[in-house]
Amino acid sequence: MPDAVTPLERGSLENCTLSPDRAEVLARYRRLREIGRRHNSAMQRVISQEAVLQHARRLGLARGRTFFLDSIDELSYAFDLAIHTAPAGRSRAIDRYAELASATSGSDEMLMLDEMRAAHFSLLRIERRHEVAGLVATDLCRHTERWLIDVGLESSIPDGSIMATRLYTPERFSMTAGVNVPLDAMTMMTLIAELPQHMQDKPLEAIVDDRRFAETVYRIVLASGLAERVEYQDLPADIK
Repeated sequence: MPDAVTPLERGSLENCTLSPDRAEVLARYRRLREIGRRHNSAMQRVISQEAVLQHARRLGLARGRTFFLDSIDELSYAFDLAIHTAPAGRSRAIDRYAELASATSGSDEMLMLDEMRAAHFSLLRIERRHEVAGLVATDLCRHTERWLIDVGLESSIPDGSIMATRLYTPERFSMTAGVNVPLDAMTMMTLIAELPQHMQDKPLEAIVDDRRFAETVYRIVLASGLAERVEYQDLPADIK
């Protein structure tokens, strides 16, 4: 996998001409995050156990019909793949859910569903804290800069860290969809070695949307124990 040499595009942040205060941004984030959680819960209820088992086996979380989990949170990786990915010629669970959902056109519920369907997997480098709220991160796969709102990450992840996650952008800021995992140099080397052969010599932007890329990242992180360092935090309603 060659090093990325494409110049960084900064349009996503430079076009933010308004300066909303932190309380306003976090209030909007809280509302959209809660809607996203409701969509995710509804989707998980309609995904078959067999689909989750298939992904869990590929991630090393199950053998046969038995799950082997250190924590129930590990199932989030299998659900992420079951919701957002599908083999060629098959529909994704999130698209099937959208066809049946009763969200009203123009509502925040429809906005979130549309953005969640358009979510893309990526590797992010945390550059700095955003002056309003959240983080400024570089999408290493698409060479763009993102305003990422995630209060748990804002309070815990050091600048310069690399993480893998699925992003969607319902506002000027982006949000994480499902899981996020830390990556270190050893994990990155293992990732390159364990990707399917035909993907190993291609640039990140050419392979990141392949469902096997996210699957390989998750499998390596789970096997390495890095996933145990991830702690998901809810945003308190009174945080400023």
